[in-house]
Amino acid sequence: MTQNKILGSLLLIAGTTIGAGMLALPIASAGLGFGTSSAIMLILWALMAYTALLMVEIHQFAPSDASLNHLAQHLLGRKGQLIANSALMFLLYALCAAYIAGGGEQVNQKLSFWLGLSLPTQSGAILFTLLIGAIVGMGTHCVDLINRGLFALKLLALLLMLALLLPQVESPHLLELPLNQGLIISAIPVIFTSFGFHGSIPSVVRYLGVEVKALRRIMLLGSALPLVIYLLWQLGSQGVLSQSQLLENQSLSSFINQLASVLHSKYLSSAISLFADLALATSFLGVSLGLFDFMASTLRRKDNFSGRSLTVAITFLPPLGFALFYPQGFITALGYAAIALVILAIFLPVTMVWTQRQRRDMANMPTGYRVAGGKLALILATLCGIAVIAAQIFS
Repeated sequence: MTQNKILGSLLLIAGTTIGAGMLALPIASAGLGFGTSSAIMLILWALMAYTALLMVEIHQFAPSDASLNHLAQHLLGRKGQLIANSALMFLLYALCAAYIAGGGEQVNQKLSFWLGLSLPTQSGAILFTLLIGAIVGMGTHCVDLINRGLFALKLLALLLMLALLLPQVESPHLLELPLNQGLIISAIPVIFTSFGFHGSIPSVVRYLGVEVKALRRIMLLGSALPLVIYLLWQLGSQGVLSQSQLLENQSLSSFINQLASVLHSKYLSSAISLFADLALATSFLGVSLGLFDFMASTLRRKDNFSGRSLTVAITFLPPLGFALFYPQGFITALGYAAIALVILAIFLPVTMVWTQRQRRDMANMPTGYRVAGGKLALILATLCGIAVIAAQIFS
């Protein structure tokens, strides 16, 4: 294992996380205020970092190429395997649909602005899907190399964007309180989904190998970097725009245009637009790679041109269909993805760890690495998952 692979894996986790979820945060938390939305972020980040470490604990006793399908079958049996597969497929397809919807909107704007082309709304979604699908079809190594370059550009765009935004922050905007309790409930699923990277963990383990110490560091640092960036992004967006202005712009393009117009800065507009494009691309790459690997493993497709081509079609055509018929479904898809993400990122890791610990204790087998907190932490994580699902249902 090399430091190069560790860096690539860390950036894959961070790049998967920092995407459409980040762009949706100011929109979803428009009526909460900076303090409340930041507190919710910290809690949900801690929850997701904890369950990511649970996945590391599970993977340490499995082959490095073990998929979630394999782990669930081994620890939970056929029913657990069915639940895991269904949740993972729904989650990854929902996220891909959200990214295609958001990315297609951005592509259409670029074609209209730069080339003067007025194409149907669906054209951008198709072009965006074809580009990402071609990259993913080439394999994890190709995705890793391209993702590094895009991630570096994304960080530069982010730094430029924050440098232009933060000096314009007005403290009264940051002191605004939630307009009503219902807005807190409706924001939780989208904020929760913005920390979702668990579908990419098996791909990282397969790429890096079962190195517990390195994987722990990657999960913590890879999820902490998005948290810091999210907080700065919330500080900039919620500090520049008032709650009423945020509530008036509930689509991605209108939010970006409003933010740029308030500051009367063409540089900010360009930085935000570039960041949005790169964030959607890197997040889409990470999530679709996880879905591609999952479908290839489940369907047992051969690693040749025909096998990979069929897997690409199965991976990208269903979410593309959603984006074509519901092009404004960016926020909606992220919200419903939260339900599947709770099953995938909370319920399944907790249940599998609980089962694995019991089996190894009863057989007097070496315990290996165990995440701190014991049974109490597992129960609290489960209750948090139930709360997220309830928030999505009630919202």
